[in-house]
Amino acid sequence: MSATPSPLHRLGALAAARRRIVLIAGAVLFLIAAAFGAGAQAALSLSRFEAPGSESDTAEQILHQEFKDGSPNYVLLVTAKKGGTVDDPEVAAEGRKLTEELAGRDGVDTAGSYWSRGPNSALVSEDRSQALVVAWLRGTATEVRTELADITPAFTQDTELLTVRPGGQDEVFRQVGEETRRDFLRAEAIVIPAVFLLLLWVYRRWSAAGLTLGVGFFSVLATLAMVRGVTAFTEVSTFAANLALVLGLGLGLDYSLFVISRFREEMAATPGGSDADRHAAVVRTVASAGRTVLFSGFTVAASLAALFLFPFPFLQSFAWAGIAVVVSAAFGAVVLLPAALAAVGRRTLRPGRTEPAVETGRWYRNTLKIMRRPLLYGLPVLIALLALGAPFLGAQFGLPDERVLPASASSRIVQEEIRTGFAAEETDALQIVTTGEAEQDGSDYAERLSQLPGVFQVDTGSGTYRDGGRAGATADPGRFQAGEHTLLTVVPDQEALAGDMAQFVERVRAVDAPYTEVRVGGFPAAMTDFRGELLDRLPYVVALILLVTFVILFLMTGSLLIPAKATIANILSLSVMFGVLVWVFQDGNLSGLLGFTASGRMEPSIPILMFCIAYGLSMDYEVFIMARVKEAYDRTGDNTSAVAEGIQRSAPLVTSAAAILALTFATYATGGVVFLKELGIGMALAVLVDALLIRTLLVPAFMGLAGKANWWAPAPLRRLHARYGISEAPAAEKPRQDLIEAT
Repeated sequence: MSATPSPLHRLGALAAARRRIVLIAGAVLFLIAAAFGAGAQAALSLSRFEAPGSESDTAEQILHQEFKDGSPNYVLLVTAKKGGTVDDPEVAAEGRKLTEELAGRDGVDTAGSYWSRGPNSALVSEDRSQALVVAWLRGTATEVRTELADITPAFTQDTELLTVRPGGQDEVFRQVGEETRRDFLRAEAIVIPAVFLLLLWVYRRWSAAGLTLGVGFFSVLATLAMVRGVTAFTEVSTFAANLALVLGLGLGLDYSLFVISRFREEMAATPGGSDADRHAAVVRTVASAGRTVLFSGFTVAASLAALFLFPFPFLQSFAWAGIAVVVSAAFGAVVLLPAALAAVGRRTLRPGRTEPAVETGRWYRNTLKIMRRPLLYGLPVLIALLALGAPFLGAQFGLPDERVLPASASSRIVQEEIRTGFAAEETDALQIVTTGEAEQDGSDYAERLSQLPGVFQVDTGSGTYRDGGRAGATADPGRFQAGEHTLLTVVPDQEALAGDMAQFVERVRAVDAPYTEVRVGGFPAAMTDFRGELLDRLPYVVALILLVTFVILFLMTGSLLIPAKATIANILSLSVMFGVLVWVFQDGNLSGLLGFTASGRMEPSIPILMFCIAYGLSMDYEVFIMARVKEAYDRTGDNTSAVAEGIQRSAPLVTSAAAILALTFATYATGGVVFLKELGIGMALAVLVDALLIRTLLVPAFMGLAGKANWWAPAPLRRLHARYGISEAPAAEKPRQDLIEAT
């Protein structure tokens, strides 16, 4: 044994010897985290899909600063009653009054309507029974949606002449935020008792289940507290709270399962039952399992930290939450849990049972069988995974709309009525902001724009243009001029909105303009720029995740083939997740059962987020298994028996952890927001496929084929690993008794 105990030996000895102090400090931290984390929801922010510094963002800033206006983000759908039309004098008078009332509300900078912008506007339905009032509210998404919480109830009206119902992009996503908070509470109510029952089934002991769930609670509350602290200097999305619940609980339980499982092994190897024996078992557990937990946590944190490469607060929020989850879960499992095990350790053991010999275990026997005939078992699994992932080849990415909400949501109903009853949607218009005097007649530019496929009309200060000709005068020409800047509004028709909006935006941007500078903004352009920036940076994010996790596994195993195998296995696991996402959420299969409406496309940021989470969790399980395999290989030098022993010792734990984590994710399938359904179902499936097929069938088949080559590395890398690599201490290594007594 090394003359100098490792830092983890010292930490385990300290936790065992000073368990009361550690547990009291942990209880104080728990209470502080609960008090501070309770206010996290109020401190979190709502987000918009926008790319800071992009062309659309610059156009929007000019609109705000020079025109004192912006792209409409709120709408009132006004419907005439008793078979009337919006042109009836009484209805028109009420419509003008409604417009003035909305314009006078706090937070509303501008408001216009069919009655104020004239008959050439696109704000009237084709049967003229409905018309729109559109408004722009200045401020952040949180500020605007806070105002809408008061405005929407006030303008939800039903009178003798008309009905008024609110909608618009910010109202849709305000309701998404409300639904998300309800889903959060619903998930808590479902997952906590269900997880506790599952832990009882795994452990067969109340004390072990209670300690594990306690670490999970600590991780969730500490994560919320840390995330609230982060809001002091940057914006954090409200969706981060959902990740804090599901991932905090999941990782806290995963790591606790691993630590308690190792503690049971160490206790089974202890001949006596004295306090010193229990303390020694705690020290060995922290020195071995604690190292694996830290490795695992680093892989998950590294995968989620890659989201910082995206310049979007929405995605960066999950990086902050993910790092906080790992820190809190690892601290709970490596510091607080060992102190608790030192206090009540024997009560966590299975009643009346001893740990069976490794060679008699079911997983050991099955692994040997697979490694003897790797192609027979591995090829069918590989074919099945490729088949399940195949639908991802047909993935279509697009802009989110009101269909992310349940069919009963009021803003979704409004937007669907607008889609079916109006020829175009002015709230989704492109705002073209030009700078400088036109080199020629600007009307020619407007005419050419109006001839583009998908354009319903173009509104300018000189008139409204349709199909290459002037359709009428503009009711408010001053709205289109501000100093050296000119505004043109390109209103898309419903066919363009239902198709590829990014392609529509690019067609508009490609038209030659007679101005010094032209910038195209508006919601479709903002979403196009957001998606473009997202996809441009995606290769760097993926490369960083692959590189960091490869290096981590190399440092743990000293092998080049094992990290390469893990990378391929993870990609196969993720391909299944993405294939099912396309088959279910894009193509609409099972939409009736799951209660959502397919739009024929997927919003791209959620799958990217899922990639980062799922890849980290896949490496989490890889680390758990390979740590035990490497430990056995270092002791025996036999690849086959080492793989079988490592899987026998880790597979029951991994499958139990996967079942619990899948359950926590799957609770979001009961929610109303499609984004959370995607996250819940996709992640639950990825975790189960990874644990049940990849790690226990495909990995042993691959390692059986590779044999001794599994552990190969060129001489320079072997020397590098010998100096910097970190492996688990052998189970037989005993901590120094004088160290336990000294601490």
